Amino acid sequence: MKPDYKNWMPKGMIWSFIGAALGFSAATVLFCLLSHSTLKTILTVVFAVFALCFICLSIWSVLMYRAFDYNGKRQMARQIIEGIAAYVKLPDGGRCLDVGCGSGALGIAVGKRNPRAEIIGIDRWGIEYASFSKALCESNARIEGVSRISFFQGNAVHLDFPDESFDAVVSNYVYHNIPGDRQKYLLETLRTLKKGGTFALHDIFSRSKYGDMQAFAEKLRDMGYQKVELIDTTNGQFMKKSEATWMALSGSALLTGVK
Repeated sequence: MKPDYKNWMPKGMIWSFIGAALGFSAATVLFCLLSHSTLKTILTVVFAVFALCFICLSIWSVLMYRAFDYNGKRQMARQIIEGIAAYVKLPDGGRCLDVGCGSGALGIAVGKRNPRAEIIGIDRWGIEYASFSKALCESNARIEGVSRISFFQGNAVHLDFPDESFDAVVSNYVYHNIPGDRQKYLLETLRTLKKGGTFALHDIFSRSKYGDMQAFAEKLRDMGYQKVELIDTTNGQFMKKSEATWMALSGSALLTGVK
């Protein structure tokens, strides 16, 4: 039996784009056939524009689904997860927090590399990713043979853990989904990291979403962090720049280091 890590491009979103494309296309044809006035002509053009937009979104989402498919040819999701996990080294009996664990993939990957460590994954499992759940995470962990792992519902903005609770903290494509001060959310995660602990946080660290991340990295160094690196993951490490561009993942980088 294989684990089911789902896909970062939900099928529900794909079908909603396809449905909208078909609906606006049908409306365009209908108004084109019935168009005998200026208003109907304008509506025909408007519906045609919407139809074209949703056709493009449908194609894009299908290509995204194929690229991220764990069992497909590209398997970008697997490459990213394994790449992040490779940065985490835990002592025997150490603890790692996976923020926004989704289907459990990253926490499980860390657990497989650090079998004597304890992994905790938290997620809110929102409606937009309805196929992701605590039960799914637990099932995947059992299938992968990772026993020292547990999953809980939680909030990345306000983590229910004391300061310096973990020897490592990880996350993947989480904070850019949360409106607000995303640098503040990173600090909230790093708050739970022990002195000397490692962190590996991967996201779309574009200036429009995060502001100046180089300055943020320097801020961490000024706060006493032993090592801080902001690594571009679109240079072939996790994906090519061309892939990042059409996938709207430009700015993807790994914030990693030691507290």
